[in-house]
Amino acid sequence: MPKTTLPCQYRTGKTVSSGAHAIVKEAIHIKTRKYYACKIVVKDDLPGSAHLVGNEISILKRVRSENINIVRLHDYFQTAHSIYLCLDLCTGGTLWDRITTQGVYNETKVIGIVRTLFLAVKHIHEAGVVHRDLRPENLFFRTPAADAPIMIFDFQHSRIVEDTPNPETDVDLRNTPRYMAPEILLEKFHDKPVDVWALGSIAFFVTTGSTPFDGDEPEQVAQAVVTGNIPEEKWDTVSINAREFISLCLSIEPAQRPTVEEALAYTWLVPATPHFLLKSSRMSSTSRVSSMRDLRLPRFFNPRRKWRILGHAVKALVLLHTLVKRHRPSAQSDTEDSTDQGSFKTGTSSMS
Repeated sequence: MPKTTLPCQYRTGKTVSSGAHAIVKEAIHIKTRKYYACKIVVKDDLPGSAHLVGNEISILKRVRSENINIVRLHDYFQTAHSIYLCLDLCTGGTLWDRITTQGVYNETKVIGIVRTLFLAVKHIHEAGVVHRDLRPENLFFRTPAADAPIMIFDFQHSRIVEDTPNPETDVDLRNTPRYMAPEILLEKFHDKPVDVWALGSIAFFVTTGSTPFDGDEPEQVAQAVVTGNIPEEKWDTVSINAREFISLCLSIEPAQRPTVEEALAYTWLVPATPHFLLKSSRMSSTSRVSSMRDLRLPRFFNPRRKWRILGHAVKALVLLHTLVKRHRPSAQSDTEDSTDQGSFKTGTSSMS
């Protein structure tokens, strides 16, 4: 249980975020003038579940390091009514916010984010901890800058590897199944591979702008997760290397997933690897567009629609060219036609 101290050491400001069991506010330490994110948990809102806060404190102390991608616990205390955790202040919003408002990232940036998260989770695993609740809503950017560090938050459902999972305390965890590994949803023994599954789901999300497993109700999502059913059309804008990596992380059997160390050595995440080269035998027009893109794409970008639009444009140009030919003086037609048709054919072939 957190130590008891006077809350007047801090002055709270605007609300940063709020959840089912806590609210996070900006806070300034009155003496040092340093800013923090103060997570405030009202005790009456956590009947019988105050252990979650105690668990988060002990886990954060265990994984504490200078890793800039893992939130740090700076102070904690309680009053008669509430429990306070003073954490790193992040003002750049969540990964979920950025993807849903700005669109998916190009693949180079996706690789950078995914690699950063795997390195951070590697540190967490080396500390003997499984996070168990990795999802875009729990990943915050330190500042609004485009290149701001991303940080892993919310360790209340984390556990020490040696501890035995308690299904009764995992009910809240199973209420957010989109990034949960099948073994958690099936209430089976689970360990570090659940974090690899979650990172694979996050990689899919930042690449496509949608979650790999969908449903109108949590039960439908859970059913899709335990069967590993990802609709084929969801892969349309994913390159071959990315698909192979993500599919490996989303293996139904935990033993078939790579460890974080193995994932970091995988071709797609190795910094020196040319990530956009596809096997010619498996290259489709859709894959070619998605694999070679280096521009920010809008959410749910559809390359097939782009090619259809280009096709209509070509047909329009052909029609225009025919009409122009019909109205040209016959004396000029032979010379001009050969030049125009040649340049038009060259322009058309360069798009194919």
